[in-house]
Amino acid sequence: MPTSDAEGKDWSLERFKHHLPDTVCDIGPGEGTYAKLFRPAHEGVWWTGIEIHKPFVTKYKLKSTKTRRMYDEIHVIDAREAPGHLFHRDLVVAGDVLEHMPREDAVALLHRIVDGPDDADGAWNILVSVPIVDSPQGEVDGNPHEAHVHQWDAHDMDAVFAGLGGRVETFRGNTLGCWWWSRR
Repeated sequence: MPTSDAEGKDWSLERFKHHLPDTVCDIGPGEGTYAKLFRPAHEGVWWTGIEIHKPFVTKYKLKSTKTRRMYDEIHVIDAREAPGHLFHRDLVVAGDVLEHMPREDAVALLHRIVDGPDDADGAWNILVSVPIVDSPQGEVDGNPHEAHVHQWDAHDMDAVFAGLGGRVETFRGNTLGCWWWSRR
């Protein structure tokens, strides 16, 4: 679903406030949960959205306007096929999105986000949130990309982040797990 469970959002917001990124790429913004949550905490941030389902851009008014700030730029593309420069950001958010792709694709995407394009490092920070309990879900409102393809557990995601190097902080709730990875 284009929405997200509230669990872990306060924890994520505290890390955002600590790091104060100036550029953010939000993979699969859906209704814009993280932009709505984080924007008031740090003005002047450039927000990039990568949304696979074009109807969400209009339905949730993801593009910023003169009267409402959401995403400064939106790319309608599968994040697995997105140009690497879109991940060269202070923060990349993959909030409730990695469960919508095969595990191998999610791991490869995280490595691409860390490694970055040929001429630059990737992200300085990554925020990941995924369900860590059994959460089967199929297509929603005609959007096949809403189907849950892989069921993560906290230990599996811990192992993925251990392979990325850097520093990792974690939150484990009853439904969601959150990971904040930092290059430094």
